[in-house]
Amino acid sequence: MGVLVVAYNAATTLARVLDRLPETFIAGVDHILIGDDASVDDTHAVATAYQSGSSLPLTVVRHPENLGYGGNQKAGYRWAISHGLDVVVLLHGDGQYAPEVIEDLVEPLLAGDADAVFGSRMMRRGAARAGGMPAYKYVGNRILSTMQNALTGLELTEWHSGYRAYRVDALADLDLGAYSDDFDFDTEIILGLHAAGKRIVEVPIPTYYGDEICYVNGMRYARDVTADVVRFRAAQMGFGSGSTGLDETAYALKPSPHSSHGRLLGWLGRRSPGRVLDVGCSDGQFGALVREQGHHVVGVDIVKHDGVGDRLDDFVEADLERGLPDTGEPFDVVVAADVLEHVTDPAHLLKDMTAALAPGGRILVSVPNFGHWYPRGRVAIGRFDYDQRGPLDQGHVRFFTRRSFERLVTSNGLRIVARDTVGSPVDVLARGREETTVGAVANGVAAADRAATRVWPTLFGYQFLYVLERV
Repeated sequence: MGVLVVAYNAATTLARVLDRLPETFIAGVDHILIGDDASVDDTHAVATAYQSGSSLPLTVVRHPENLGYGGNQKAGYRWAISHGLDVVVLLHGDGQYAPEVIEDLVEPLLAGDADAVFGSRMMRRGAARAGGMPAYKYVGNRILSTMQNALTGLELTEWHSGYRAYRVDALADLDLGAYSDDFDFDTEIILGLHAAGKRIVEVPIPTYYGDEICYVNGMRYARDVTADVVRFRAAQMGFGSGSTGLDETAYALKPSPHSSHGRLLGWLGRRSPGRVLDVGCSDGQFGALVREQGHHVVGVDIVKHDGVGDRLDDFVEADLERGLPDTGEPFDVVVAADVLEHVTDPAHLLKDMTAALAPGGRILVSVPNFGHWYPRGRVAIGRFDYDQRGPLDQGHVRFFTRRSFERLVTSNGLRIVARDTVGSPVDVLARGREETTVGAVANGVAAADRAATRVWPTLFGYQFLYVLERV
């Protein structure tokens, strides 16, 4: 177990912070790293003097250049990972956070109940103001935390505490190098943990405001953390190339009736139970819903995700880039939901899918629309780049407009039985928050987007869906 003490111009407070660490906690500590972020006072001299006269397992590092609050943490966490630590606690050298309660942060990690533990000054009603938090900071904290919870779906009492403890293996799973070097690093790491499915626990901590100097520009900080969560939500919806932990290996199920998965499930629900092949089944959550309709579902994908074998009737691990493997008896329906754009030769895979059909069988397909206003706009202004999902998903190797995809279909001996178009997944913003202002606004925007999609599907359509059969 280790402690990362981030320090900048903390010469007058650092020694007292270290003195306040509980003896019972120190007994279990292997390393304490003091990261002096190129302080212009005597922080480094104080730290080295303390090191020479203390039995604590101290390492003192002085960065030759100021890395920033986030950059200092990155350096410390890389150090924790390289030293094989299991747990690391972030402690500020200015004394703003009480070392006396450090064991409260570590306890849920040692018990295996969390991947990250945040100290919250807001968990106890009235405690923050009683501890001296200025009114403007208290109000700003509450407003920003409420907004961040609304946009991310989290329910943290406070996003802005710098008193935290982490499992080091959880940190190793995050792309910390892509995060900010500034004070909004603390927000970005929450987003990364959330996107990676890590468990976050809060514990109450006392509030203390003394004579420490605050180096945070409040307006800039509010702007940055707001931009972070908006970018995070936009990336989840398929807009923007933010890198805050969104590189999930399994594609998320989209259960809304207005989504591609919802429309495909509607088509399947109107068929008699039969054999269904789910090409590119991911973790099998979509296939599990198809099974609930009474179908026998076989999945194919390059990776066997945890639980996929339990969700489907059968699973075949195969690289679709090499074509469809032998999957046994013919199928009444072959589903390719957001798959053909991931292979370099979609015509070959489409032929394999056709060959897997039983007489009278049908293929259900969804593909993203490259003619959607978002990729069109990116290209028009010279800002084309790949995103983590959506029409410009970084895994896409082929792009389709409605015309180009339908030409692919007909050239491979298939006929379009039915087609549909779905709009942008704006309604995910309202999921679980239908009764809130955010939910109401999101639902209104989603309804307007669906209306625009009906009027001009090639511009506002996010995905095209088709029912295909042999000619």
